[in-house]
Formats: sequence, structure tokens, C-alpha cells
Amino acid sequence: MVQFVHPAKEDITLEGMLGALADPMRLRIMRSLMNVEGCLSCSEAAPCPNMAKSTLSHHFRVLREAGLIRTAKLGVENRNIVRAEEINEKFPGLLELILDLYGH
Repeated sequence: MVQFVHPAKEDITLEGMLGALADPMRLRIMRSLMNVEGCLSCSEAAPCPNMAKSTLSHHFRVLREAGLIRTAKLGVENRNIVRAEEINEKFPGLLELILDLYGH
């Protein structure tokens, strides 16, 4: 079984978040995830329908390791959700500000 590594809230850093969000595709993924209630699969949150699965997996791994998302296995799908509450506790309003400014 796949075990996903999620950093503790205390281990989420500003540098890690900004590094993960520096890529335009990851910004688009985060906007997709922020605009829904609940979880999305990787393919549902994909910014481009023709993106290779390996590339998509890489983007989700970077977001997960930065502490921006939480991934859980549900059947054969990986379901993803933004760790908005935890991020806002540590960096109030920062994620929304970044996505508003640079996520278009």
C-alpha cells in the first residue's frame, strides 16, 4: 500500500510553500483544489487534460511535500485536499493572497 508523507503543520515553511507555488501548473492545480468542496482526484484537478501522469504525479508530490495538500488513497484513486485550515493558522491569508495575485 502506498504511504504518503505529509509534513506536520510545524514543519511547513514559507520557503517550501513559495517554492512549490512557483510553478504555474501547480498554481493551477491549487486553484482547482481551492474551488471545490471536499477532495479531487489527481486527474480531476489536472490543469491540462493531456498532461502525462508522471508529470501530474510529480506536481502533486511537490505540493504534498510542501504541506499544501493532503493525499489519501480511495480505491484506485488518490484524493487530494488543500490543508487550508492548517496553512491559515500558520500563515494567515497568505495562500489566498498568492492564488489571487498569481493564480490566473
